[in-house]
Amino acid sequence: MPPKAKFTKEEIVAAALDIAREKGLDAVTTREIAARLCVSTRPIFTYFKTMDELKVEVFKSAENIYRSYAEKGLSEKVPFFGFGKETLNFVYNEPELYRLLFLTCPADESCNAVFTLEHFKKLVREPIMREYGVDAKVADWYFSNMWIVSNSVASLIVSGNCPYSRRELELILTQHSLSLFKAIKEIDGFVDGSFDRDGEFRKLLERKDKKTK
Repeated sequence: MPPKAKFTKEEIVAAALDIAREKGLDAVTTREIAARLCVSTRPIFTYFKTMDELKVEVFKSAENIYRSYAEKGLSEKVPFFGFGKETLNFVYNEPELYRLLFLTCPADESCNAVFTLEHFKKLVREPIMREYGVDAKVADWYFSNMWIVSNSVASLIVSGNCPYSRRELELILTQHSLSLFKAIKEIDGFVDGSFDRDGEFRKLLERKDKKTK
C-alpha cells in the first residue's frame, strides 16, 4: 500500500492559490508549491496529472473569491451599483487574481474571461432589469458595455499605471453608466445600433449652438 499523502488536494490548491495571489499564475510551479508546503513535489502529482490540471483548480478558486465580492455587492440596496463597487474592491485587493481571471490565457477552455463574464452577466441580469425597468436584452447590453470600461480601468490598476484616484474612478464609472442609460431611454434604436447617428449628433450640436447665443 502506498504511503498516505501528507497534504490533501484542497491544501495543495490553497497553497497554489496563495502563490498566484502574491506573485501571479506564472509563479505557480511544482517547486514553489513544494517549498510553500515544505515537501517534495511528489504529493502534488498524487492528485494532479499535470500542472495545467492544478491551475484549472486555482482558476476556479479565484472565481469563487470574485463571486463572494459580487454577491456582497448584489445584496446592497442598489444591486448593480454594489456589484460595480465590489468589483473595484476586488481589483484593488486581489490584482493578481483579477489578472488571472480576465487577462491571462487559460490553461483550459472552460477557464477564461468569456465563460466567467457570461456567468456574472446572468448573475446581475435580474437586478438590472428590476432597478432600471429594462428587458433582458438591454440589461445584457448594458452589462457588456459597462464591462468594457470597467476592464479598461482594472487593467490600469493591475498594471500599476492608473493615473486616477479611487474617487475619480468611481465617478468615471458612474458617469458612463448614467450616459448609457440616458441614451437607452432617450434614443430609439440605441441598443441595436439602428438609431440615426448623424441626426443625434446634429441635435447635440444644435443644443450647443443655442447655449452659445
